[in-house]
Amino acid sequence: MKGGMMRTPLTVPALLERAATLFGNKAVVSAGEEGCVRLSWRGVRDRAWALAAGLPTLGVGDGDRVASLAWNSHRHLELYFGVPAAGSVLLTANVRLSTEQVTRILAHAGARVVFADPEFVPLVEEAEGGLPFSVRKVALDGTGPEGWLPYEELLASAAAPAHLPELDEDAAAGLCYTSGTTGEPKGVLYSHRAMVLHTLAISLPDGFGLGEPDVILPAVPMFHANAWGLVHAAAMTGATLVLPGARPSARRLATLMEEERVTFAAGVPTVWMGVLDELRRRPRALSPRLRIHSGGAPTAPSLLEAYRTELSVEILAGWGMTELTPVGLVCHPRGEMAAWTPEELLPVRTAQGMPLPFVEARLTDAEGAPVPPDGKTPGELEVRGPWVTAGYFRAPSPDAFRDGWFRTGDVATQDERGYVRLVDRTKDLIRSGGEWISSVQLEHALVEHPAVAEAVVVAVPDARWGERPVACVALRHDMAATWEEILGSLAGRFPKWWIPDRVVFINAVPRTSTGKYDKRALREWFRREG
Repeated sequence: MKGGMMRTPLTVPALLERAATLFGNKAVVSAGEEGCVRLSWRGVRDRAWALAAGLPTLGVGDGDRVASLAWNSHRHLELYFGVPAAGSVLLTANVRLSTEQVTRILAHAGARVVFADPEFVPLVEEAEGGLPFSVRKVALDGTGPEGWLPYEELLASAAAPAHLPELDEDAAAGLCYTSGTTGEPKGVLYSHRAMVLHTLAISLPDGFGLGEPDVILPAVPMFHANAWGLVHAAAMTGATLVLPGARPSARRLATLMEEERVTFAAGVPTVWMGVLDELRRRPRALSPRLRIHSGGAPTAPSLLEAYRTELSVEILAGWGMTELTPVGLVCHPRGEMAAWTPEELLPVRTAQGMPLPFVEARLTDAEGAPVPPDGKTPGELEVRGPWVTAGYFRAPSPDAFRDGWFRTGDVATQDERGYVRLVDRTKDLIRSGGEWISSVQLEHALVEHPAVAEAVVVAVPDARWGERPVACVALRHDMAATWEEILGSLAGRFPKWWIPDRVVFINAVPRTSTGKYDKRALREWFRREG
């Protein structure tokens, strides 16, 4: 017997319609070099629906892919909702990838319409030459060169429709390609249903704890993994949304956090390292309600403690992937830990956390056998759930799945309470003399040295041991240290065979297109240079 409830589809446009209907006057702030543009949720809705009405004039139909190459702005926000509202699919292309990769992504996705910020117009035109089809090009800001349609002209020519088309919640709404850290980028095709369920889950108290009183600043770029779902959550809850614009510096982020009274911000650890240094140089009066989510890579305990002790700001750790829309784990101390001291809580707060509702997680060994949840035994993290990909777009990858579970490639432990702690990526673990060494644990210890700004540990080939760890260290600009001093700080904290054989001093750690440390680039450099 089936239940007797209504079958109302879960769709992305419904999130924005709710914001405009119930919280129409709440602000959407879009920052730029010349100041902030201030709209309302009602204004964003009207412009997004005008965009939806204008897309058919560009030849865009049901299920067609529409690409964006843009930073975090109100126009990109309008694409986030207007393209799915038309029944089409928004491909948020990563602007930090190479021209060749962008060309391959546009071709693979079949995106025949591209919206671009001014600085990416040359990138699009260069990529266009390598495409097997022609594209319609829309300039998001300004007029663009010949052959480009101004975005505002497109909106002005199409009034907002009285009714949007009916949408199937299982239809595709978004397409994002992985960052290509360990290979060529692969596409993940998100459904309306998955994105709405993800939005509901991250807004829960044991997710990001988001609500109407919040002021949300996504420091994570909107071209990567749905901006971690924050713009959808801001619309659903009616929160104020602050978009930091193009290439936001630590100074701009800190200024926006102060001036807009931000209560929730999210980005990768390297972003929060830069903001911390900025706040140390130029203290700001931050909101006492400010919480920060740090994801994309494990967050060093020293960074969490610096924000807690110096700024009275809690950093919320978590874990996710493009393949999970993207959030899968969030870390909150349990109620039973309310009386614990900060020192007792630190090992909990530095874990990636517990699965969000409806996300299941398990650890397996190399043969696929279960790993015990003892907090010590590592295994590959595998997940499944309603917003976990069931397969890559136009790229069969059977090795990425096991018995219906997605194999993340992350190595982790899980304790008896369910807290998952990442040990490393399978490709970043160092196998020396038949034993595993965690690069992440060494990196977190290295950045505790007062002279170290950034540190990455990678494996280099070794004739005797197979692989050995080497530390790549960037020192703070006003400090100095010898390699003996740096390695000496690890003595007694790790087995002797874990200690890197040498330290290589570098100006800065190379980063991937999403702001994470690019270990593959460093490994390739060592292979070339020896």
